[in-house]
Amino acid sequence: MRKLLAFAFLFFFFWDKTLAQIAPAPPLKVDNITSILEKGGQFTTFIKLLKATQVADQLNNQLSTPDPNDGLTVFAPSDNAFSGLKSGTLNSLSDQEKLQLVQFHILPTLMSTSQFQTASNPLRTQAGDVKGGKFPLNVTADGNQVNVTTGVVNATVENSVFSDRRIAVYQVDKVLLPFEIFGTAPEPAPAPVVPENGGLVSSPKAAVKGADVAGAVSLKFHALAMGFSSFAVFWAIFGGF
Repeated sequence: MRKLLAFAFLFFFFWDKTLAQIAPAPPLKVDNITSILEKGGQFTTFIKLLKATQVADQLNNQLSTPDPNDGLTVFAPSDNAFSGLKSGTLNSLSDQEKLQLVQFHILPTLMSTSQFQTASNPLRTQAGDVKGGKFPLNVTADGNQVNVTTGVVNATVENSVFSDRRIAVYQVDKVLLPFEIFGTAPEPAPAPVVPENGGLVSSPKAAVKGADVAGAVSLKFHALAMGFSSFAVFWAIFGGF
């Protein structure tokens, strides 16, 4: 009996010591935005823009947070979407505009596909404050189809690339062009038509006034003529006497 108790004591002693020496499990690997898009295999241009504007680093810092507050939603245009842009579009943008373009594709909140059904538009993007009317997006859902409207283009969410409790990435078929950068300016008002008489246009009042003056002069002249005629008749009758 003593031998059995001694063996049990030694077994639990060494078992407990062995458990204490086991290395802790490695931390859960955190995917970054670049690796997520690279796995998609068709976001080369968008990845370049993310890196060039340093937005990739900002997103990765947010994703590394163990317990993010609101998460992120990314609308990722495919390479085909960028090829649909007019030639030279990206090169014509300043560094600030490129940054705003990339941030315009990112929502500072995590949205699942089901949440698009009840989204309250306009949605705020990382490019600006929707309360100030800066860089808003409008998202509408009709069944399984989700549309994203910028005021310049209407894009469609083609599929879900990646999603977890921190980030949701959706592929869109068009580059989301913000109105603040790509919107058309209002057309200027048409120039006034210049009359053929050199721009001298008499108003109706002026015309009436001119007619009154001309009438008054005509009446005065008629009265003088009548007076002269009467005097001539009188002289012809009585002048000979």
